[in-house]
Amino acid sequence: MLFRRRDTNAAPTAMDAAPPFPGDGPPGAERATFAAGCFWGVEAAFREIEAVVETSVGYAGGTTPSPTYEQVCAHATGHAEAVEVWFDPASVRYEQLLETFWQIHNPTTRNRQGLDIGSQYRSAIFFHSPEQEAAARSSLDDERAKRRRQVVTEIVPASAFYRAEEYHQRYFEKSGRAACAVTLR
Repeated sequence: MLFRRRDTNAAPTAMDAAPPFPGDGPPGAERATFAAGCFWGVEAAFREIEAVVETSVGYAGGTTPSPTYEQVCAHATGHAEAVEVWFDPASVRYEQLLETFWQIHNPTTRNRQGLDIGSQYRSAIFFHSPEQEAAARSSLDDERAKRRRQVVTEIVPASAFYRAEEYHQRYFEKSGRAACAVTLR
């Protein structure tokens, strides 16, 4: 099945304006949600996968409805900076997205990625189905077997995903930056 990426730089519609981000993505697409540090870099990495048809940066795993970036950074909400990924399951398997997830961050540092420190930078996989949970747990076992240090990635059920402010969406594309911070492994 072929998809077109939704232009997230387009003017917001009523559907875009109200968090949490709508639960239905492009027809036939499947949703995955990951937290792996600064969401700008995480989004950029997943957008490079051809079968990823839509991404959105936002906040997941917390308790405050409709949090702002400032609230999340002040550790007032419990949210992680996360990326919601919509992908074509006929062209890419969820397991391949998990491989990217493990490659783009350091899952052995609790609440930290490189120079970014705080619980909003934690490593987490938010699963949307029993199949995603099983695949995530299997990939976690594989990752633990490869590493010399403890892997601290959380695997938890997906809850409300709140789309971040528009200036965070596709930030690298808008700003011409190449990376968030140096990752210390």
